[in-house]
Amino acid sequence: MLTSILLLTICYFLFRYSVAWIDYYNKTDERMPKSIWRYTCDYPVVGIRDISDLDDKPFVRQRRKRNTIVTIMYFIVVFAFIFTIDFIASLLVLILN
Repeated sequence: MLTSILLLTICYFLFRYSVAWIDYYNKTDERMPKSIWRYTCDYPVVGIRDISDLDDKPFVRQRRKRNTIVTIMYFIVVFAFIFTIDFIASLLVLILN
């Protein structure tokens, strides 16, 4: 149970760290989305002209870095969910025994 609490604490700080990086990348360019949960369009969308690597290389590189950090953030959230389930299960075992 203490291990679960420690892992949840670590996940919390990693989550806050990744959100800070996403906020940083969101503020670097006005074309970045303001949401921390959404990916940016990195593929051609019908009706919307996407910026390719040939048009604006620094922006596309930055957008890909931001999308990578969003993916890492999602992994942290999934791990935190798993650790929360483990914590609740160990708490129930402690209560029921």
